[in-house]
Amino acid sequence: MEYTSSEDDELIEDYVDLEEDIMTSDVEQQAGEVAASLHFFNHQDNSLSLVHTIGNELIVSEADVKSQDPHLGMEFESDTVARLFYNAYALRLGFGIRVARSRSERRKGIEVLVMKRFVCLKEGHHKKKVTELANKKKRKRLSIRDGCPAMMEVVRRGADRWVITKLVLEHTHVVVSPDKVREIQLNQLTGKDREHENLLREMRQKIFGEGGAQGLLEHFKKVQAENSGFFYSMNVDDRNCLANIFWADSRARIAYKYFGDAVVFDTTYKKNENMMPFAAFSGVNHHLHPVNFGCALIIDKSESSYAWLFETWLTAMSGRHPISLTTDQGKALGAAVAKAFPTTRHRICKWRVLSRCKKKLADVYSRYPNLPEELKKYVLECETSDVFEACWKLVLDKYNLRENSWLQLVYNIRNKWVPAYLKDSFFAELHTAQRSESINTFFRKNFDTKISLQAFISKFDQAMDNRYEKELQEDFDALRSQQILKTDSHMEKQTAGIYTRAVFERIQAELVEALDHYTEKIQDGAISKYTVERHGDDHIHRRHIVAFNESEKKAVCTCYKFESSGILCKHVLVVFFFNGVVLLPEHYILKRWTKKAKSGIVFDEGDVETQSYCQESPTLRYHDIFHDALKVAEKGAASIETYKFAKEVLLKAFSEIAGLEEEVLRHGYQHV
Repeated sequence: MEYTSSEDDELIEDYVDLEEDIMTSDVEQQAGEVAASLHFFNHQDNSLSLVHTIGNELIVSEADVKSQDPHLGMEFESDTVARLFYNAYALRLGFGIRVARSRSERRKGIEVLVMKRFVCLKEGHHKKKVTELANKKKRKRLSIRDGCPAMMEVVRRGADRWVITKLVLEHTHVVVSPDKVREIQLNQLTGKDREHENLLREMRQKIFGEGGAQGLLEHFKKVQAENSGFFYSMNVDDRNCLANIFWADSRARIAYKYFGDAVVFDTTYKKNENMMPFAAFSGVNHHLHPVNFGCALIIDKSESSYAWLFETWLTAMSGRHPISLTTDQGKALGAAVAKAFPTTRHRICKWRVLSRCKKKLADVYSRYPNLPEELKKYVLECETSDVFEACWKLVLDKYNLRENSWLQLVYNIRNKWVPAYLKDSFFAELHTAQRSESINTFFRKNFDTKISLQAFISKFDQAMDNRYEKELQEDFDALRSQQILKTDSHMEKQTAGIYTRAVFERIQAELVEALDHYTEKIQDGAISKYTVERHGDDHIHRRHIVAFNESEKKAVCTCYKFESSGILCKHVLVVFFFNGVVLLPEHYILKRWTKKAKSGIVFDEGDVETQSYCQESPTLRYHDIFHDALKVAEKGAASIETYKFAKEVLLKAFSEIAGLEEEVLRHGYQHV
């Protein structure tokens, strides 16, 4: 599912360095990782006491952290707590800090952070960069670094256990009073950095107004008290100001278990000045309707900010990575995706690229009015990369555009947005040229005027309630409705009873179109090959090749429809019928598209990655178990019989867990 923003006026960021990204500050690039995050869960945690507001800014207060000096061997429950402690210590003494180094290790397939080093802002020396353009004018900067050795390094020694292993308390400079620290931080910002700071301040004022951040925090605390499956997290920047917010309710997290294979990270709010800086993780359910996987308010659009958001979202989703992720175009965003989702297929929304072309090529389009449609046609209709390459070169030569820098740029990243290069990856799309409604499209329809943050959240919750109710009604109707058949095919009757109405209609269309095609075998063997063409169509580019393994009843078509959408194409169906395959083989029935997509209680017993991820923290273990328990509640509430049975099973499980807990305490076992 891709975005649905209007391709006429949507503005997007450049994916590569064609234009500078004004939201990424030099301070961030020099300091490395500077964002501290606060996670809020339904358990006793002093992190809540660390937060308060001044004006419209949510900040972290040093007053609530124990007034003690760091020492070797000192322990913390996380690197975030360690940073907050060192920051509070630095504020008391009167110096600024930053993160100088961090190190991760791959454990059981998961990248785990194992070390962080916090240093004084005056640590090190700025190195002069050697540039080939000697005559290029560079902005002169005064460096505040003088080689100060003060630092604190913490290392992970187990789950929820970080230990100070290196510590230097002495400074080579005079420290200033605490009330001067903020002033020093602001004075560091010059030019582009100060512009970045001002933009963030204006954004916070627009979102929260006076004291709005505290109001949002109180709202989230109230929601979590009523629903312990509700997840939210906030992070602050290196000046302890609120940078971003993420939240997801239990329904979004459960939906991700069923439909989280293909995810869209939608940031189309940027088009509308009245919209909150709202972003949504979303997908498509078995009724082809958008489903929410969590939301965010994005104040800071730097790479580190996006990295925090993706890491937090993965935590809320039990560490499960999607197969594919579709995003907007942007340098900072793309870099964060590459780091957070190394095994996920990243796609840039093609509609955003085509929309950006209208802005970047406005003069060219005015001279050649047929060019926009030609570009769009070749992008959407070329089924192979070879055909696309030929058509692209044809367009460049026809309109004398080989030297156009924008077209060179989008061509260089064609493997991330042109469908011909992405056909072998799953994106949960049952259409090619048509765009599905996204979560943000829905919000643009409903939030087209300026409203307060609290009104936004309230209206958002109500909209999600309506969507979930609609999905439940469609689930109910799908189990009782009868599909209208158009052929005498046994396969059509079979699929009519398996798939939801919306998906069956797509499959039915492929079955009907298969009747208008013919096939011819071109290669024998264990894996034979066939050409498939439409009757009366001699166009060579519309001829498809299907490789067929008769013994296993498996086939692969050059259109890759099943690989990208999860339903078989008409070309494979023609070959199946030719070889006497009258029923759809079980391995081609993707459960996520069926009426029973959400049936059964799947506890991920074989999901080693998720279990390993959850072992990192009691909080993650809590949310993973809660996720499974919610499935029991959903099924148990369906009838009196299932309710009684569920209660009996849960009481028995609780009794056994309590007994195990007593046994552990009796023998003095400790979990590390």
